[in-house]
Amino acid sequence: MAADDRDARAAPRAGRALLALAIVAGGSLALSFSLHSPSRRKYPERQEVRFWHMWSAEWKVVVDRIAERFNQSQDTYEVVALSVPGQAANSKFLLAVAGGDPPDCMAQWNPVIPKWADSKLLVPLNRLMTDEEWARFQRDTYPIARKIGIYKGDLYGVTTGLNLWACYYRIDHLRRAGLDPNDFPDTLEELVDVWAPKLHRFDERGDLTIMGFMPKWISMYLPGFNGGWCDWQTDPGTLTIETPENLRALEYLVEQRRKLGFKNVLRFESGLQQGFGIDWPFITGKYSILRDGQWRVEQLAKYAPDLRYGTAPVPPPKGGKGGFGYSNGNFMVIPTGAKCREGAWEFIKFWSGLAEPERAAEFYTWGGWLPLLPDIAEAPAYREYVRKHPQFQTFLDLLPSENIHPLPAVPYQDYLADRINQCDESAMRGTLTPRQALRRLAREIEIERTKRRELGRGE
Repeated sequence: MAADDRDARAAPRAGRALLALAIVAGGSLALSFSLHSPSRRKYPERQEVRFWHMWSAEWKVVVDRIAERFNQSQDTYEVVALSVPGQAANSKFLLAVAGGDPPDCMAQWNPVIPKWADSKLLVPLNRLMTDEEWARFQRDTYPIARKIGIYKGDLYGVTTGLNLWACYYRIDHLRRAGLDPNDFPDTLEELVDVWAPKLHRFDERGDLTIMGFMPKWISMYLPGFNGGWCDWQTDPGTLTIETPENLRALEYLVEQRRKLGFKNVLRFESGLQQGFGIDWPFITGKYSILRDGQWRVEQLAKYAPDLRYGTAPVPPPKGGKGGFGYSNGNFMVIPTGAKCREGAWEFIKFWSGLAEPERAAEFYTWGGWLPLLPDIAEAPAYREYVRKHPQFQTFLDLLPSENIHPLPAVPYQDYLADRINQCDESAMRGTLTPRQALRRLAREIEIERTKRRELGRGE
């Protein structure tokens, strides 16, 4: 299905609006961009599909392998991959759009879809789909895969790797405390009030040395308390901040820190290394139970192969929703003005698995990524990966849940994320009460919306 011509007409208008920013950004970024050039073309007779991404080091190798597999799978297009420095990727994208020379597709993980879609910088991907493809996407993909790429009813991003969070628990710590690793709590209250105190360890001065478990991160817990930053079922574009459910969730999280002492917890956390390797606090034994993402399964296999551990969903509070949480991930977009939309869309379908799930399953195992379709999760290559990493199954079991949400799809999503983090931090440090923190967040968002209306940028 051909894209709507309105997208093409919108590109010059978007370009003019962004031109001033692009000129300012261009000078400082030119040197860094010139250091990362794509590889020489192997199939010059084909239509070029320019693909930008932000992966580097060993991840760049994986991306290059996927691009090469696509190039070998057909004889019409050649994907030429370019690794863009992550800190400059968004500015480079805006500069390219303003100059009329964007890539054909881009892999992103920043909260940019609503803002870029609202500014007419992205192609609605459902307009490149056949009616059958669009119906299948809406019917068969996991709920979170649909939420993460949708803005005002159109699909702007197709995920190639979702992120979910669950509990990691050390079997040695549990047994030392007399707890059964095969009987993980099914309520948050049991985990926090019964298990965690048995796992906490303190030195002679009363300072925390091992954290049993500490629930934190408001966006993660809101759905479990029947709350959320918006109503994804009925009105995902309208924020819900100062609700009783959200207040209850934040009060609960803050209360657990208060019990141990704000300063004690802060002192403990500030002394930790937050690395991605051997210095991860779970590996070093600083945490008995820690909530983290699915990527840690592969890191544990690499850096701590002898560590015995398990994974389990974060249990819901009494009366709350199970299978809850927050999600983000990697997703592919096509910019307005792309010269080879059809090739870009074929590449997106190839990598994501919308075209052939069993073939794409192998790509997901290369990155340890969570898929957007059950057909990928059940493919032989993926099942073999899970057999080697059985703790990964916990995250797959969460994917069908309707209670996992990304950030609300509003044009000021990046600003919203920053202010939510500030709200969370203020409450967790005890500098504001939960009610004050939510009230300040609501006030800041209303000021931002008012500014947008006055500038003629909607809400």
